[in-house]
Amino acid sequence: MNLSNFKEAFSGFVQTHGLARHFRRFGLSDFVDRSESEKELPAALLQKLRDAGMSPVDALLKELTTHLEGLTDQQADAIRLQVGLNEFEQEKKLHWWMHLWLCYKNPFSLLLTALATISYFTDDAQGAVVIGAMVALGTIIRFVQETRSNKAAEKLKAMVSNTATVLRRHTADDLLATTRAYFNIPKDRRQARRVEMPIAQIVPGDVIHLSAGDMVPADVRLLSAKDLFVSQAAMTGESLPVEKFAEPCGDQIINPIEMGNLCFMGTNVVSGTARAVVVNTGKNTCFGVIAQRILTTDRAPTSFQRGVNEVSWLLIRFMLVMVPFVLFINGFTKGDWWEASLFALSIAVGLTPEMLLMIVTATLARGAIFMSRKKVIVKRLDAIQNFGAMNVLCTDKTGTLTQDKIVLERHTDVFGAASSEVLDYAYLNSYHQTGLKNLLDIAVLEHVELQSKLNDTRRFQKIDEVPFDFQRRRMSVIVAEEEGTHLLICKGAVEEILAVCAKVKTADGVVSLSEQMLAQVRTVTSDLNEEGLRVVAVAAKETNADKQTYGVVDESALTLVGYIAFLDPPKESTAPAIDALQRHGVRVKVLTGDNDKVTAKVCREVGLECTRILVGAEIELMSDSELQEACETVDVFARLTPAHKERIVLALRARGHVVGFLGDGINDAAALRAADIGISVDTAVDIAKEAADIILLEKSLMVLEQGVMEGRRTFGNMLKYTKMSASSNFGNVFSVLLASVFLPFLPMLPPQLLVQNLLYDFSQVAIPFDNVDEELLAQPQRWNSGDIGRFMLYFGPLSSIFDVVTFGLMWTVFGANSIEKQALFQSGWFVEGLLTQTLIVHMIRTRKIPFLQSRAALPLLATTAAIMALGVFLPMGPFAHYFNLQALPLSYFPWLVAILFGYMVVTQLMKTYYYRRFGWQ
Repeated sequence: MNLSNFKEAFSGFVQTHGLARHFRRFGLSDFVDRSESEKELPAALLQKLRDAGMSPVDALLKELTTHLEGLTDQQADAIRLQVGLNEFEQEKKLHWWMHLWLCYKNPFSLLLTALATISYFTDDAQGAVVIGAMVALGTIIRFVQETRSNKAAEKLKAMVSNTATVLRRHTADDLLATTRAYFNIPKDRRQARRVEMPIAQIVPGDVIHLSAGDMVPADVRLLSAKDLFVSQAAMTGESLPVEKFAEPCGDQIINPIEMGNLCFMGTNVVSGTARAVVVNTGKNTCFGVIAQRILTTDRAPTSFQRGVNEVSWLLIRFMLVMVPFVLFINGFTKGDWWEASLFALSIAVGLTPEMLLMIVTATLARGAIFMSRKKVIVKRLDAIQNFGAMNVLCTDKTGTLTQDKIVLERHTDVFGAASSEVLDYAYLNSYHQTGLKNLLDIAVLEHVELQSKLNDTRRFQKIDEVPFDFQRRRMSVIVAEEEGTHLLICKGAVEEILAVCAKVKTADGVVSLSEQMLAQVRTVTSDLNEEGLRVVAVAAKETNADKQTYGVVDESALTLVGYIAFLDPPKESTAPAIDALQRHGVRVKVLTGDNDKVTAKVCREVGLECTRILVGAEIELMSDSELQEACETVDVFARLTPAHKERIVLALRARGHVVGFLGDGINDAAALRAADIGISVDTAVDIAKEAADIILLEKSLMVLEQGVMEGRRTFGNMLKYTKMSASSNFGNVFSVLLASVFLPFLPMLPPQLLVQNLLYDFSQVAIPFDNVDEELLAQPQRWNSGDIGRFMLYFGPLSSIFDVVTFGLMWTVFGANSIEKQALFQSGWFVEGLLTQTLIVHMIRTRKIPFLQSRAALPLLATTAAIMALGVFLPMGPFAHYFNLQALPLSYFPWLVAILFGYMVVTQLMKTYYYRRFGWQ
């Protein structure tokens, strides 16, 4: 993280995106106003961390007005009143009524509400109830499903830590302490005590104890440390734990994150113990600064939201053009402007796919239920479709591609050839050392080739050991198999081991460590590092048995035996999952804060191309347009800060990609929020889960591949309804326009038109459960208003051709050519129009031949068959007079079958032509 530049980038981001008002609302104007004095604030915070890392302990404690034994309760209370609680404002939970409003607020809902209101005030209560029911149903389904998912997500959230161990003094009476010292009175044993307290109560100056398994509750400076290893993966993306120590850092280290004596809020202790003093709390921690930025950033519209809005406005524009035409044509030709107005309103309702909101929501909800069975919590329903539209997946490395577990990968001699002797030495060293074993020791002891070594190891008697420390960066054990000699085995960092070696063991014997040999050794270890391996050198020497106590001075004149190398290996499921995603048109990109060499090694093993790796330092020098170009060709990014990850995601979106991001650390939160679909896991830090749209209960790319396929299935069914409804409704209105010019009466009465539209809509309620052709699942899919508009213009008029044939049939063959016989005319068109509309469900749901090459799911077959039967029954049954319909002669039905057959043939021919020219999304 380039923290020295954080303020400038952060302020620029806020000003560019117009977020200053949100920061001021949260009392964070210091972060957004651009005066010189205010621009110093973040720099001052970072400088405070640097000063804490470089200061002697006494000076730091004095600056923080604290003591090695901590603060008193009174001092802590006073500081807390001044600086506030150790917390930062999290994303506020929406009130239920605000959540309900957001579920309702979209162009379709608002339009349908307006139409329902107009219908009610024009004495069409039935139409108002039907339209209102569709809006309410769609809104409620979305509200209930998202509420249920959010409650499940809330249960998964856990704060960084619930409590911390704090040292408290009983009294701050310095005079008493001075008096005791003057008269040599022993210290009051009750003067300091350990207290478990909520992390929110911790203040700067508190002295805390850390041990294995603890989360670091604030930004702290270490006062003492023993075998302390801290995982900073959530902050930096590094897969290996980082060694920490208490000694002051030199001024050559500029970035506080790289200081070995500082630990940061949100990281966790892997092994060892430490005592530390709190430097920063709450929003002044690195975690807090990032969290405040993320939670106060407005979400950009996702691919799904943009697409739905485009389609909504496309259909609304069609309605705004067609309805006035219908109104004026019927008003002028029929002379009854009130009836023409009611008919135009019916046309407006008919043109608007009332069921779209309900169909879309029900389809998304079904996808969410499916994903819940795969141990996936969908916080926002729109994320299901974004899954299907996603064509780029950005993922972190540690724990996603890899097992997040260090394993022993190689054991070689000094020239890089596999060596069992090196393995034996390493095992003896790790087995007999009594200090707290770190992850590397555990990896050695668990190595599969060594499981049979335990009995052999017991032959060796331990004599002594020289523990590890951070200055030497090595440790030794001394063992004896025979009474005559002792064997000292030393392992540690390569350079530190070479510094105490005089000889090298080769296949031909022991030789001196000459300059030439030293160069060769460094070449071998460098090659191992290039493969992404962490290398530990192993050396040994024999000593006389007359010595029982050993020290650092004995680590000299050693013989270099070889190396052991470690790796966080990829998961077995990673390679096939990446292959499956890429075969389905999803390009996988790795964004990590880890070492580029380690990242390259892992990527090669899982089948990801990494001919070029872009690192954070290079990204810093790129303009936005240069980064966008680079993101098109580069798939692996390393040594990234949170700002880099966010820039990469935004660059990909700017190029038209639908981007998913999978991450679980503090450093991933900005990118999670910037992506079209943010994906996190239940073990993620709180801020990452807040920013995500989807939470995985199992961190696996295989689950994502299933989510992608379900998202495409969901989108395929939504698109079916949109195309069916848009083209069919447009065809109906086009037919009405033609009929209105020539007929002396309305081609269909407003109630008839509404009933027909209602029945047609209900024929499609089972679309969320329909099958989707395999070829539609092969590639990412997204909303395309231009394609839908073109589809309407090509397929809508097809139904009008057969409507005009029906008009001619009713006018000439059945004599329905006068106002007195308009009921017969309207009944004939009512049946034909409803049946062609219902057939279009099966014709347009697939580009193949319906019923033969692609068959709808049973629920959809059942609903469409039932609606077609009801459509024929209405004019023939006892309720016909309620709708001003009348029974049709039996001779009408052969004509109807011929019209329907012709319609299916022509539509299939048009589908073939359309697919060849434009494709079939």
